[in-house]
Amino acid sequence: MIITTNQTQSKCAENPTPASTCTSHRDCKRGFNDARGDGVRTGRCVSYSASVKTCEVLSWCPLEKIVDPPNPPLLADAENFTVLIKNNIRYPKFNFNKRNILPNINSSYLTHCVFSRKTDPDCPIFRLGDIVGEAEEDFQIMAVHGGVMGVQIRWDCDLDMPQSWCVPRYTFRRLDNKDPDNNVAPGYNFRFAKYYKNSDGTETRTLIKGYGIRFDVMVFGQAGKFNIIPTLLNMGAGLALLGLVNVICDWIVLTFMKRKQHYKEQKYTYVDDFGLLHNEDK
Repeated sequence: MIITTNQTQSKCAENPTPASTCTSHRDCKRGFNDARGDGVRTGRCVSYSASVKTCEVLSWCPLEKIVDPPNPPLLADAENFTVLIKNNIRYPKFNFNKRNILPNINSSYLTHCVFSRKTDPDCPIFRLGDIVGEAEEDFQIMAVHGGVMGVQIRWDCDLDMPQSWCVPRYTFRRLDNKDPDNNVAPGYNFRFAKYYKNSDGTETRTLIKGYGIRFDVMVFGQAGKFNIIPTLLNMGAGLALLGLVNVICDWIVLTFMKRKQHYKEQKYTYVDDFGLLHNEDK
């Protein structure tokens, strides 16, 4: 966390940036509010330090300093924290519902189990460090600038089989960008403030910029069950296509093949109508 304490609504010098540095009052337009700045400018150019001048703004002062997050992270032991994920799914077409706390799990088991792909694959309690480790990331490195982890719960169920076969499958992956060639604003962070009022009625606040790991739980899957009606429809469509095979093949051969005339002579037998009538008279 980066903590800025005892902020009050007052006037102070902006943090130095190419847009906020100045040499005289003329460089600071009164009433101008830069969307990426720190507040509304008063029109004065004041000293930020012994060597730098910036525009004065009306804002919550003192302003948050532009510094790197603490390393090692503040809560380095957070990787040993655990979280219980409760998930309920429903397939309304089949009137089927289930949750990830399976029927064979009881209260005593939940008090000591921790998810392990080898020993406890059905346990819904996850150690944060294990979630990050499953995605082949290092918790301590990721915690400095923060990041976003995805917890994926997949429900693929064959409802013709026993319900006990329909169980969740857990996978984990990192969702935020970790491209070393595009490392502008890496990780995950957010700001929040705590407000106070002094005995004289002055309002103050503490601004906190927190870096951390956000966990997004994503649930998806599909279910199926045998039904005679679509089976018959598919069989009928297949038989209809088989009947068209000869017609399509004949059309291709008689239209595009080099020896189409030879094929036509072999396929069709031409009969003289006069010959037929003569034979009938006999």
